[in-house]
Amino acid sequence: MTSGEIIISNFSFMQISLPQIIMILLALLLAYLAIVLKYEPLLLLPLAFGMLIANVPMAGLSAYDEGGLIYYLYKGIDYGIYPPMIFLCIGAMTDFGPLIASPKSALIGLGGQLGIFIALGGALLISYIIPGMEPFTLQEAASIGIIGSSDGPTSIYTTSVLAPHLLPIITISAYSYMALVPLIQPPIMRFLTTNKERVVEMPMPKRITRRKKILFAFGITLATLVLVPEAGTLISMLMLGNLIKECGVTERYVRTLQNHLLNILTLLIGISIGATATADRILNFKTLLIISLGLFAFAFGTIGGILIAKLLYKLSGGKVNPLIGNSGVSAMPMAARVSQRLGQQYNPHNHLLMHAMGPIVASTIGSAVIAGFLIKLFGG
Repeated sequence: MTSGEIIISNFSFMQISLPQIIMILLALLLAYLAIVLKYEPLLLLPLAFGMLIANVPMAGLSAYDEGGLIYYLYKGIDYGIYPPMIFLCIGAMTDFGPLIASPKSALIGLGGQLGIFIALGGALLISYIIPGMEPFTLQEAASIGIIGSSDGPTSIYTTSVLAPHLLPIITISAYSYMALVPLIQPPIMRFLTTNKERVVEMPMPKRITRRKKILFAFGITLATLVLVPEAGTLISMLMLGNLIKECGVTERYVRTLQNHLLNILTLLIGISIGATATADRILNFKTLLIISLGLFAFAFGTIGGILIAKLLYKLSGGKVNPLIGNSGVSAMPMAARVSQRLGQQYNPHNHLLMHAMGPIVASTIGSAVIAGFLIKLFGG
């Protein structure tokens, strides 16, 4: 071999495989969705770029290339740092008032967790449906199920503990379905509700004092730490962020958490997760199954929330609009916007946004608690 041939053979593009080319094309597709179609661009763009650079051979830029930049950035996920910090930022952006004003909305958030258990059960049963397929472990099934929470940080945190090898595909699935909320949920909402239910007008929630919100944050934190300590990391950070927002004496923290820190963490999570999506970990039959189970999880989470909302409609004598049931999933604030938009299509006087925020907040807390239970049961 001549010296010229040796130099050429050392170029990365000479060693690239077909699966790596497919992954690079997939990364470019995700970048297109982020830039052109604006699907979750703040996360999807760095995720797509991380996937791109991780699949270029010899570059040493995957999350598994020890000593490289991305290797160290990924430690924030590996050590469980980034997701709780995201929860801190979310807490600083969240108003718990609608949930406190209408505690019954927590039942809708509880119904929205149906998707977690549907996907978990489906993952455990799939090997009986497809002969010869290697079954998912309990840890893998729990990680797949948590996609049904429709909460990206919770999915990342749970999977990083239980099944870190599934982290890229579960993260991509969770955030992709969150981005597709305006497409996935309306058909389900229309199918499960009647015209009479859709036009129900709900009065604005009563105003909640700052003192009640502060007591709520302390109470939920203490209850979680005592009853489900495995969920304490996520819940305590969520409540700390909310205390910072509601206490009225830490405005500088509020601005930082709602903007700069949240943006930085989203960027780091995106590129770190993307850099785990190497061809050998993504391009297999199990990946397709996980994506399908994730869709079922999200759909059944929406169904569960709507069914509970319909029950509340009956029990309240028609005072609860079942269209807020889609907000039983934790896709904040997109699911609430879908409730509002669809409600106004049927009744221009409908103002469902704040009513929908109650179930979303309850779902965020509930999914974190369920994640804690799953970690306690299967993390040993």
